[in-house]
Amino acid sequence: MKKLMLENIFLMVLSAITVIGGYFFLRYAYRVTDNTPFTQEIVLIFLGTIATLLITATLLNKQTEVELKKEQSIKYLELKAGIYMELIGYIEDLILKRELEHSDTVKLQFLTHRLATVASPDVLVEYTNFLNAFEKSYTDKKIDDIDEDELSKALARLTVKIRKDLIGELDRQSKFSFDTIEKQVIENTNKTIKF
Repeated sequence: MKKLMLENIFLMVLSAITVIGGYFFLRYAYRVTDNTPFTQEIVLIFLGTIATLLITATLLNKQTEVELKKEQSIKYLELKAGIYMELIGYIEDLILKRELEHSDTVKLQFLTHRLATVASPDVLVEYTNFLNAFEKSYTDKKIDDIDEDELSKALARLTVKIRKDLIGELDRQSKFSFDTIEKQVIENTNKTIKF
């Protein structure tokens, strides 16, 4: 990125030198070639071509920089979403399994480390709350119906924060506030617990 920025600055300086130098050169060339208008036109074409090339090079470098940033943002978002979905899927497997083994907690530890590399601070705080609920459920190494309900509620709060991290910008553009979305997710979770 810094290389592209330096190239842009170099090309802009070069363009400025060409324009300023071109102005003085044109003045000189017009005086020298007063008697031959055809030479004046060639000088104008030459300077116009150089200025066009420099401006085009600057614009292409800027476009490349923007496209690289966009691609980097997309890859980062895909990475984030993949880790979040892997975590939610693993939590689902743990709850369905009902009996926890040592390997289950080890895998959860590694998912925690992956999450730490991409998650927003809000997600990390809510994940800590989820882990506290998980720890309470894990004391007897079994997940009963009450534990399942508590984990489901904690997971609902976590998914709200994950949603805010992934698509919060889109939610801000919609007619629904973040609080409304959060209440709806919690309400939906509470309804599914009652089944």
